[in-house]
Amino acid sequence: MEMSRAPEPVGAYPPCRRVGNLLFISGMGPRRKGSKDIPGVTLDAQGRMIDYDMEAQVRSVFDNIRMVLEDAGARWEDLIDLTCFLTDMPRDFAVYNRVYAELFPEDGNRPCRTTVEIKSLPQAGSAPIAFEVKAVAAMNGL
Repeated sequence: MEMSRAPEPVGAYPPCRRVGNLLFISGMGPRRKGSKDIPGVTLDAQGRMIDYDMEAQVRSVFDNIRMVLEDAGARWEDLIDLTCFLTDMPRDFAVYNRVYAELFPEDGNRPCRTTVEIKSLPQAGSAPIAFEVKAVAAMNGL
C-alpha cells in the first residue's frame, strides 16, 4: 500500500495495514513527512525540548491520520476506534479534548476512544513527542 504523504516510520513497521475491511494505522505522531522537526516544539540551544504546543501536536497527528486514511482509500468517517497517548494528562487533556471534539463533532459518527497517560513516547527526530494515536478504520461501510 503506497503511503505517499505519511511521515516515515521511526521503527520497523508500516504506517498502516489492511486486513479484510479493517485498516489498522500504526501509532502516528505529529512529525511531517521528510522532516525531523516536531510541530509546536521549542528546543533550547542544546536541542532539548523546553516546551511544546499541545494543540499543534494534536492537529498534526490527526492531519497525518487523515492522510494515511486517504492514501489507503478510506475516509475520516471510517474511523471506528482510537487509542490516544498523552505524556502529561493534567497539563494537556483539556486542550486535546477540545480539539478532538472539534474534529469529531457530536452530531457526527464519533469513533470509540481510549485515552491514556504514558511516561514517554519515542523521540521522533530532534525532540520527544507529547501525543500519539493508534487508529482502526472500517472501510467500505463495514
